[in-house]
Amino acid sequence: MKQDLLDEAIATLITVQDWLRFGATLFEEADLFFGHGADNAWSEAAQLILPVLHLSPDYLPDVLSCRLLPTEKKQVADFFAQRVTKKIPAAYITEQAWFAGLRFYVNSHVLVPRSPIAELIEQHFSPWLDSQEVLSIADIGTGSGCIACACAHYFPDATVDAIDISADALSVAQKNIAQHGLEDRVQAIQSDLFAKVDSAKKYDLIVSNPPYVDQRGMDALPVEFLAEPRLGLAAGQDGLDIVIPLLHQAAERLTENGILIVEVGFSQPALEAKFPDVPFLWLDFQRGGQGVFLLTAEQLKSHFFLP
Repeated sequence: MKQDLLDEAIATLITVQDWLRFGATLFEEADLFFGHGADNAWSEAAQLILPVLHLSPDYLPDVLSCRLLPTEKKQVADFFAQRVTKKIPAAYITEQAWFAGLRFYVNSHVLVPRSPIAELIEQHFSPWLDSQEVLSIADIGTGSGCIACACAHYFPDATVDAIDISADALSVAQKNIAQHGLEDRVQAIQSDLFAKVDSAKKYDLIVSNPPYVDQRGMDALPVEFLAEPRLGLAAGQDGLDIVIPLLHQAAERLTENGILIVEVGFSQPALEAKFPDVPFLWLDFQRGGQGVFLLTAEQLKSHFFLP
């Protein structure tokens, strides 16, 4: 990316809207892929501008005509240059992402938060759970801890186990647990699924956004997704290497009225073909998203319990 173009932008562009237009043009010309919280060049530019201004996404409509300081312009220009030249997700550049209305620290050791499960958390998983009766939650494959922390935020009476096999991911999760002041209610646990979790522990809610990309999908990933940890994406030939053992283990880990929520994305057809008799409830989302199923404790025990 030419420095003289950035220098010209710093010298002539004034408002947030000016920089949004400039960024969107840059990103379209660079043929970037958008899929980490933004689905277009304009929104991607906003993801790089607002952190410089220490503002949440909700502020964008109100600050379009606001002027940037010279130091802010330089920082935005640098972020834009990194996005174009390195082709990594915007969240890795700013080291922050928003999920369920909350801000999280992220780096390249974790996936960028973007799961539609956020919508379910904000709705307290209604109508499938009574939020006042949810006292224990497990987040399997917690990554940044965004699902675990969001669950703790929206279920203030619950304790949450944030479980991940990756020590690097858990270091990020622990930063977010501390950032949101949840050390007393959210515990980070390094474990392969429930292997190192107290065998007597049961949960009212188990939620998971595990690795689910099949081999064909991994081979076709855009550059931006290759910047994310493979451990958080790849799940074998059919995308079910993690989901299947999770189903069996969750059958023993739910309370009587508990539920399991799992995102499997484009591996939904493979899962349905593998278990044609299981009554997966595939959930709909107002803000977009697919491939998230719900099973009750009773359904899991009927189909996956291993005596």
